[in-house]
Amino acid sequence: MKELIEQIAKALVDSPSDVVVGEVQGEKTVVFELRVAREDLGKVIGKQGKTARAMRTILSAAGTKLGKRCVLEILE
Repeated sequence: MKELIEQIAKALVDSPSDVVVGEVQGEKTVVFELRVAREDLGKVIGKQGKTARAMRTILSAAGTKLGKRCVLEILE
């Protein structure tokens, strides 16, 4: 899951070396924290948040197969 988010984010940004994905495990929830360079933040979020929403949808669908709730937070 972590690698999936990382691959998607690296494909979107100008500086893929600055992409960092953290993972916080809970009992039934996993929170993924995505950090990108400040100038790439708009590219990851997208117009009206559509790109971020799409990433969250993919993550949620993949998490359902594992029986866990997955949350994506995009951090500055």
